[in-house]
Amino acid sequence: MGKGKKTQRLDKILGHLGYGSRSDIKKMVKQGRVMLNGTVPKDSGIQADPYEDSITVDGKGIDYREFIYLMLNKPQDVISATEDYRERTVLDLIPAELRVFSPFPVGRLDKDTEGFLLLTNDGQLAHDLLSPRKHVPKTYEAHVLGEIGEREIALFREGVTLDDGYVTLPAELEVLGHERLEEGVMSRIRLTISEGKFHQVKRMFMAAGSKVVYLKRISMGPLTLDDSLTLGSYRELTEAEVELLKTYKK
Repeated sequence: MGKGKKTQRLDKILGHLGYGSRSDIKKMVKQGRVMLNGTVPKDSGIQADPYEDSITVDGKGIDYREFIYLMLNKPQDVISATEDYRERTVLDLIPAELRVFSPFPVGRLDKDTEGFLLLTNDGQLAHDLLSPRKHVPKTYEAHVLGEIGEREIALFREGVTLDDGYVTLPAELEVLGHERLEEGVMSRIRLTISEGKFHQVKRMFMAAGSKVVYLKRISMGPLTLDDSLTLGSYRELTEAEVELLKTYKK
């Protein structure tokens, strides 16, 4: 996926895959640990096609990708960031061989929010998906204190005035059911919004006089969270899924 220009320096190709610095790779080539099309290259700066040429390191073929695209089922208590000195981040949930690509979360989910999170190093795709002009829909399921019904459905369809005076774009609210608890009624809902203001879903229900106690994102744009992904697990997107994202709302 994401093929770039045809040939690149061999040391750049291997550096992109996390095999070390340019000087590290030069040393590896001198030691005969790197082979290009069955022979040991004399110069680590030799041009090679990472998609067509046979490149091995210590006898093992490389798996070259310019970009990676991961669907993660984010658990609670993990933050949507690339690094943090106090908290676990979503990058801590993926292996080192994928972290070398320097992926980052496309948008963010609150620390206590679960569900669909896209990780990639494709900056252009991330920019397109997050662009306010695209209005890429995001769907959430939530448990909300109080009996949510027709009043809230109509309010959300019109647009909700948040605590800072911002009026949201129309959103589609669906009530999935109600549950009687000792402290009152809890509603199970599904909500689709087409923007991404800070704590937006929680603030929308707060404006309606309710409180979100559980929140999970189940889809973004054309992609829905894979049911087979347990909390904290991930998978790479298929080529078809990447193409869906790239052509979405073009």
